[in-house]
Formats: sequence, structure tokens, C-alpha cells
Amino acid sequence: MPPSAPAHRRRTGGPRPRRALAALLLCAVLAVAGVAGQADATRRAPARAASSIQVGIGDEHPEMFGDQNWKRLHTSIARYIAPYDTVVRPYSLSQATAWIHAAEAQHLRVLVAFYHSEYRPFIERMPSVAVYQRDVQRFVKLFPHVHEYESWNEANRGNVPGAFASPSAVQSAQYYQALKRVCHSCTVVGLDALDAPNVGPTLNYIAEFKHEIARLHTTMPSVWGLHNYSDTNRHSSERTRAVLAAVPGTVWLTETGGIVKFGGAFPNVRGSGLRRAAGALSFMFSLARTSQRITRLYIFDWTGGTAATRFDAGLTDARNHPRLGYVVVCLKLHASGCGVKISSH
Repeated sequence: MPPSAPAHRRRTGGPRPRRALAALLLCAVLAVAGVAGQADATRRAPARAASSIQVGIGDEHPEMFGDQNWKRLHTSIARYIAPYDTVVRPYSLSQATAWIHAAEAQHLRVLVAFYHSEYRPFIERMPSVAVYQRDVQRFVKLFPHVHEYESWNEANRGNVPGAFASPSAVQSAQYYQALKRVCHSCTVVGLDALDAPNVGPTLNYIAEFKHEIARLHTTMPSVWGLHNYSDTNRHSSERTRAVLAAVPGTVWLTETGGIVKFGGAFPNVRGSGLRRAAGALSFMFSLARTSQRITRLYIFDWTGGTAATRFDAGLTDARNHPRLGYVVVCLKLHASGCGVKISSH
């Protein structure tokens, strides 16, 4: 669910209070959010140490990798969303190349999620399996050090007239199979599913996907992706538990985070969204630790938006100044130097 962000972002430094101040900030955030010791997820299963789950950031801006605030998180994985036809679109290819090379320079393990084209009319239609396979095969060959892929980002998100198309469950299974064919040695995440306030349609989509996988005589995926924004930002575990029950094997939370702003349900009035998002980010870690099957967590995203941005879940603001949510993540990862000057935007 990538938000738009300005092409040019200026970085600034700032005073770094001691870690104790950062801890006090975190306590204040959690007290406001009302999540300390009250999450239903943490009552349902024993907690695990944060270090037992790999944590990374999903973002589309390579400047993130040069940011000292990002570096102090000491993450080892990162996720990038690429149009399926990146290799035949010069601009998309230049963007992907810059990001992946920057990530590899930091010795990160990169997960690439394919998505719809950025060019009309292709953005509004699904590619044939043959076209999809041809384009992603060329992508895989261009980036030989990338070994982890998702066949379609938020496959069950649904079609948005005039905006973009999403695959049916049958198409998702076919794309998954095509990607497996062209990258035998890769880890290909099974269905990358988006949760929703009503988890029923998501479970139906998963069931249809699994049925098609069986019909194609393809091995059932051993790794599944979930974007559990609804649970994370509502301090619930219902949808995450339902998806875990519906799929076998390992689950990666391939996209999740604290929503600063998204429509009327998640406004950001006088900084309220920043405090709410920080509380959601704290709960996110508790939720991830409720199942041994959840082994990775990708926070979306690093670069926040402006007042005009529709969806904003950035750990930093549009100018890459750290927000309250960044302090939560920094402390949860037991990183050093979490006392930073906090943005109020």
C-alpha cells in the first residue's frame, strides 16, 4: 500500500538526547495509546524475544539506506515493490536498479514483490501468464543476487476502477506457478494477502488459491505473506489468527505498520495520528510474537507523506525526520542511539 512521497527529500541532523529520554517518550506514547499490557494477542500466547523475528523495512526510496537513523536499526532484510513489467519500462527499471543496488551495498537480503504496471492502459488490466512469466524471468536474470520474491503484492486487494487491477485467486496461483518456473532456487512467497476489517473475503480468496494450486499439481507454498494492517491498527489478533489457521507453513508479515493517516478512519488531527501509529507499532511486535510460525516482519514504510498524502504510515516524515513511531521501533529492536529529535508532522 505504498503512499506517494516527494521526489526530493532533505535530511537534517539533530540533537540526540540520552536513551533514557527515548524510553520516557515511548512510555508516554504507550500510555496515550492505552496498549500497555492490554492487547488481546499477548494474552493468547507466550511472547517471544523481538530478536527471534527478523525485522525489516519496506520502502521504494533508496535514500533510506544512507540515513543514519535507518542504519542504527541494524536490520538485515528489506522489501521492494516492483511492477511486473519493470524490465520493459526504463523509468521503473532505473528505480528498481537504484534501490536494489543500494540495498545490496548494505548487505541486505532483498524481498521483491511484483505488482501492477505503472503505465496505462496496462495498470488497469492483468497480464497473461505468458507475458507475466516473460517479464519476471528477465527481472530475475537482471538481479542474480535477489532470491526472494512475491508473485503479486496484495493480490486480494480487489479491482479499483480507473486505478489498478488485481488478480483473481486463480490468476494468483498461475502467477505463483510461473514465477516458480523461472526461479527454481528462489523462495517464492505464496499468496501475499491483505487483511481487512471483515476477514471473510480474505479467507475465501486463500481457499480458492489453494484449490487452484492443487489443481495445477503445484507444491503448496511453504511461506505465506500477510499484510495485517487491520489487526495492527485496531489492536486485535482476530484476522491474523484466522489467516494462520488457513495456511500451512511459515508466515511473513510482508507489510504492516502504524497508520498515521488513511481516510476518515485514521485521521491525523494535531498529531493524533502520530501517537496512534506509535501505539500500533508497539502492538505490532506483540502480535508478531504470538505465533512461532511468524518469522519475519516488514514495516511499511520509512518515508512518510505530506498533508495531501492519502495513505501515510512512515516512520519518518516527508523530510525524513524521525517520528514517535521510529522511537518505538528503535527501542523494540534494542538498537542504540534511539534518543533523536522527534518530528511533529
